[in-house]
Amino acid sequence: MSSMLIKNARNIITMDDRRSRVPGGSIYIEGPEIKAVGADLSHVVADVVIDARGKVVIPGMVNGHHHLNQVLTKNVPLAQDKGLFDWLTTLYQVWQHLQPGDLHAGATAGLGELLKTGCTTAADHFYAFPRESRNLLDEEIQAAAELGMRFHPTRGSMSRGKSKGGLPPDELTQSEDEILADTRRAIETHHRPERFSMVRVGVAPCSPFSVTTELMKEAAVLARSYGVRLHTHLAETIDEQDFCREMYGMRPLEYMESTGWIGPDVWYAHGIHFSDDEVRRIGAAHAGVCHCPVSNMKLSSGTCRVPDLLKAGAAVGLGVDGSASADSSNMLFEARVGYLLHKHAHGPTAVTAEDMLWLATRGGAAVLGRDDIGSIEVGKAADLVLVDVNQVGYAGALHDDVGMLMMTGSTQVVDTVIVNGVVVVQEGRLTRVDEEKVVRQANAASARLVEAAGVATGRDFVGRV
Repeated sequence: MSSMLIKNARNIITMDDRRSRVPGGSIYIEGPEIKAVGADLSHVVADVVIDARGKVVIPGMVNGHHHLNQVLTKNVPLAQDKGLFDWLTTLYQVWQHLQPGDLHAGATAGLGELLKTGCTTAADHFYAFPRESRNLLDEEIQAAAELGMRFHPTRGSMSRGKSKGGLPPDELTQSEDEILADTRRAIETHHRPERFSMVRVGVAPCSPFSVTTELMKEAAVLARSYGVRLHTHLAETIDEQDFCREMYGMRPLEYMESTGWIGPDVWYAHGIHFSDDEVRRIGAAHAGVCHCPVSNMKLSSGTCRVPDLLKAGAAVGLGVDGSASADSSNMLFEARVGYLLHKHAHGPTAVTAEDMLWLATRGGAAVLGRDDIGSIEVGKAADLVLVDVNQVGYAGALHDDVGMLMMTGSTQVVDTVIVNGVVVVQEGRLTRVDEEKVVRQANAASARLVEAAGVATGRDFVGRV
């Protein structure tokens, strides 16, 4: 078993229960596991030694919600400046042309950006399955394996198309039987429940406005029969709230409760429009919410009640959401925006920089149901991020190392990323793939999709006010 010693760090931000810091500290790793953390490990001998002088070490961040296929539909002009429902109906036209190679290209680019910005574990919610598509989730899983990233793919789905009163076109929906069969296949083929697992599969019907009640209920039963987690969008917009009242005669959370979708094995994306009582019920059930501040701001959806949810006992993590709404897969940027948003929405003492890093690490681990990631402690997975402070953007900001990362910096690309004891980013570059090739393939796939959908690329708008 290989070993690694990271020594002489400027600071180790552990994110343990005490939020301890170890200035000048070192970390000893054997295989995938952290074996020692301390101020003086000079006696330790290791196969690989990394001198972390001038670098801050943080736990690998955890992205609790993404749509990797959307990496290929960033910055489509016709989808800009819209609310959620209008934004979706525009991009459905593009996503119905997805092919397996597109999924691999988008996932590689999106997960690669996450790694380069300090994220070591990512959950993805892929739900846009064109008719006759097969095994598309596998393409994302393969991309994560090639990059060396810890991955939580969730098998999403849409079964309520326009003909059944839903939002998506029928061409992007599947039957309940088809969805459940492929969900079983994905779990049985890819899910690994053991400690330090690199792949865990979840069950994730898309949303109340794109899935039938029958599928929501059956999906919950299926997930619990396998012991995997449940994920869906909830309470993202007022439009969704109005839809649920009209279609089901209930508010979104009440509808989730009626289908079995609440509990410690459930996490919701967004969770913005909850009442005081609903916040209490979510906390009492120890359910999770993934906060996606950049996407919520871009689509004018609202602001998640993060401080209230945490106080109520809910697990709360951080997510970049789909790149077509957030327009990036950048975890450090997401944390910074979240910090600023809650200062603006809830007051100057609502959150601290350390609170946001907690959401991005320990909070993310909690919503994914993992106790083996999210902090730098003996017995935890060796998922680590090294940030070089000797950059122009950090000049004058060295008074607090956590605040420096959350509030300053001219780039969010980190120096070194280690996942399960393996270096996957070195000197800001992905080590296991050709970055230039990743960019070429993603751009080619994006151009093909937009052309196939007949959606304007934006050239017609150049120079206009």
